[in-house]
Amino acid sequence: MDERAKRVGLNEAVFREVNERIGELAQTFALTEHPLDLVCECGDATCTQQVRMTYAEYERVRDDPRLFAIYPGHEAPDVEDVVERQDDFDIVRKREGDPARLAESTDPRS
Repeated sequence: MDERAKRVGLNEAVFREVNERIGELAQTFALTEHPLDLVCECGDATCTQQVRMTYAEYERVRDDPRLFAIYPGHEAPDVEDVVERQDDFDIVRKREGDPARLAESTDPRS
């Protein structure tokens, strides 16, 4: 895996971890029926965009460690593909090989 792809994957893993904490807080305070304001899980370490989704949508993304929720247009086409587009967010899937392995190895739910 080249350095850029690795950096993108590690940045996404950090943002996913932040969103995991937000999801846990939503559960703790019984806020799972309200939309969640999450951080964009793109590979840009300087990104400050947010994505809004329901708790159920977030859980659906977390069912596959290769999926990430990003602000529309923030995909990294060399390592991932957009698999779903919504009004407030896109879902990307890491490509097979090193990108997928890195996403799976950094998954906090594994």
